Amino acid sequence: MPTQCSAESYEFSAVERRRVVASFDGGQVTSDAGALLLKQTDQVLGLSQKVAECFVDTRKPWLIEHTVKTLVAQRIFAIALGYEDLNDHDQLRKDPLFGVLADKLKGQRRDCEAVAGKSTLNRLELHPRAGASAYHKITLDEEAMPGLFVELFLNSHKQPPRQIVLDLDATDAPLHGEQEDRFFHGYYDQYCYLPLYIFCGRQLLCAKLRPANIDGCAGTVEELERIVGQIRERWAQVQIILRADSGFCREELMSWCEQRDVDYVFGLARNARLQRAIGAELQQALRQAQQTGHSARRFKELIYCTHKSWSRSRRVVAKAEATTRGENPRFIVTSLSLRQYATQALYEEFYCARGEMENRIKECQLDLFADRLSANLFRVNQLRVWFASLAYVLVESLRRLALEATQFARASVGSIRLKLLKIGAVITLSVRRVKLALNSGFAYQTEFRAAYTALHKLSAAVR
Repeated sequence: MPTQCSAESYEFSAVERRRVVASFDGGQVTSDAGALLLKQTDQVLGLSQKVAECFVDTRKPWLIEHTVKTLVAQRIFAIALGYEDLNDHDQLRKDPLFGVLADKLKGQRRDCEAVAGKSTLNRLELHPRAGASAYHKITLDEEAMPGLFVELFLNSHKQPPRQIVLDLDATDAPLHGEQEDRFFHGYYDQYCYLPLYIFCGRQLLCAKLRPANIDGCAGTVEELERIVGQIRERWAQVQIILRADSGFCREELMSWCEQRDVDYVFGLARNARLQRAIGAELQQALRQAQQTGHSARRFKELIYCTHKSWSRSRRVVAKAEATTRGENPRFIVTSLSLRQYATQALYEEFYCARGEMENRIKECQLDLFADRLSANLFRVNQLRVWFASLAYVLVESLRRLALEATQFARASVGSIRLKLLKIGAVITLSVRRVKLALNSGFAYQTEFRAAYTALHKLSAAVR
């Protein structure tokens, strides 16, 4: 039987002699009811309020409809739920759930929705520099926002840790327009920006947007000066170790670390001198690989200094690896002593663990759209990176605080969104309450219940 439709209903092929009819009369239904867990997480962190405090709002309070807190919360929640474009908000503002998330169920004026549309949010993003416009009343404190990520990290620890490892990495954010400070990058073979990310485990401390016509390590010392200073104001005795690939093995950064009692483990690009130094070990590994048909490796300690670029000799750990296809030597340079970390363990257990950071960058850039940088102005694109990064902080906090005992303890942001946040629910508003009738067939009710219980306890402690 062919499908039919009318203005009121849509009829599809019958199933077991039963008609299949659809119509848009189900009431107010949302597909994002799991975002209530994000709202609870936001209350525990005070995230949206802290973000709002990074903006300067000179509007007259009695004339405005949407506060800065409402605007930033709406933007962050939407990104976390998979809505990366401002255009999405012209429809999302009609979803009562977003009013619940923003603590605002109706507008003050009859012709206004509870939350903002794309035009109002666009004015928030297209912020001018302080004092540059007499008509634009909301400006961003560009010095306060970077410090917020470190503050949230510090607040997440009840007791100062003995040691923390900061992972550094640069990546590309492709550009497809004529954005400000747009340059071609030969390694990535495209026009792009070159953002710098710094993580401690799964927690984000820095998302710095940079043009692509610079060295991958450029500006890292300035960012670390700020971050390490902020950390040591609270945790004076903590041991800080930096970990990064060979793109960060620069004399300026290593000297800075040595002068400030910060340890480091960086990849070191191979050269003829280094390969000659492990020639015997490479030959041994190659013979073993040819005999067994499996890769073989040897490790060796070196004290090494470049002819010109380094100011001093440093400890280098060499991995003399060979496969059936040939030699594959690798090197790292470190300030850590042999007593602190044995040779093989330093490379295999400590340095190689930095690869996990790449998954965190993918979460920020792919799952949370930190690579959507279509604005013309560089500073606006930086704000978009920060909004995506704040959405990451929100979902990561949900994962860390409420999902530790569930199957989602190590799930990606995308998996958490798809499986735990995308819940269908019928919303009923009355004078006394907002009722969300969640899908009774939802597959992860146990995990939702565990997350709610954990967040409820934390919220009670905060209050």
